[in-house]
Amino acid sequence: MTEELEPKRTSRDLSEVQTQLSKWLQEKVGDRHASITNIRRPTGSGMSSETLLFTAYFQNGGVRDEHSLVARLAPAAEDIPVFPSYDLDLQVQTMKIVEQETTIPVPRVLWLETNAKIIGVPFFVMEQVEGRVPPDIPPYVFGGWLLEASPENLQTVEKHSVHVISELTKIDLASLNTQFLETEFLGETHLRRHFSAQQNYYQWVIGNNREHPVIESAFTWLEENWPEESATVLSWGDSRIGNIMFSNESFTPVAVFDWEMAGLAPVEVDLGWIVFLHSFFQDIAETYEFPGLPDFMKAETVKEIYKEQTGHTSKDLQWFMVYAGLRHAIIMSRINDRSVRFGQAIWTEDVDDAIPHSNLLWSMIR
Repeated sequence: MTEELEPKRTSRDLSEVQTQLSKWLQEKVGDRHASITNIRRPTGSGMSSETLLFTAYFQNGGVRDEHSLVARLAPAAEDIPVFPSYDLDLQVQTMKIVEQETTIPVPRVLWLETNAKIIGVPFFVMEQVEGRVPPDIPPYVFGGWLLEASPENLQTVEKHSVHVISELTKIDLASLNTQFLETEFLGETHLRRHFSAQQNYYQWVIGNNREHPVIESAFTWLEENWPEESATVLSWGDSRIGNIMFSNESFTPVAVFDWEMAGLAPVEVDLGWIVFLHSFFQDIAETYEFPGLPDFMKAETVKEIYKEQTGHTSKDLQWFMVYAGLRHAIIMSRINDRSVRFGQAIWTEDVDDAIPHSNLLWSMIR
């Protein structure tokens, strides 16, 4: 899919951003000749924050060097942000904890800029890592390097992807200041607070404009089937293979990114998300009569890998898969609002049509 056919994320002009970033970089590194070239948006990526790739030139120790960098931008308010707020400091702090406390590879953050006047929104800049990512647009189940991989290499991807989640559970939260990860919403446990945050998010998305029957029903099902809760861990939040960059030569991770949904929750929040998000893409593939990857990232496989890596058995994973389906449905509703804003979609009489996996979610709660 070309960039023109991708769902539009922003009205921001790239040439203007390049000029603004160049001036900012000159002050940041103390080099009035510092410059930025080849600024571009990656194709096939997610729908929330805006990511920009670029090459920067600036003097370092008396030598002018070339640097391949990435800027992660909060979305502009007029472009219908997916989430109510974007805490870039939370993302940066989380990445630093992950880098220091685990073996998970994360890109090195160079600068966090909280002054929105520079380019209109806060942003942070990190080093660019070379590798390949399973694309979202079009989904990797339709073609590409992962679909063409051998069964052995697919198993490698599964094991290494789950290993990211397993590594997060080994972080000793008691030894760290994790107050920045606490949600403002009430609840007796971190899962209850996480759930309350989703209820609030849903109300923010729909406002007084609509109600989604499938989402309302999923909330009810989850309440009526509340799971046994495991210990609280550092939760990645958006734990899916599309947020992992793999080596060009192998099927092992070289970078794990997109920590904007990070928080505190049972590990099953991440395990359920990684299983469901593949189910979501696989369901799309089968709808269009593509084979996809039907035996990849299945719930039982993920549970077994997690047990092998940690010695623990995940609890009530089916509940957390439904929870993932609910969370993703709210996101898709908001993304449809954005697509309508850019003239790429309309609201139909059946509002659940905006949720591509509504039938899948219905099947999970009936």
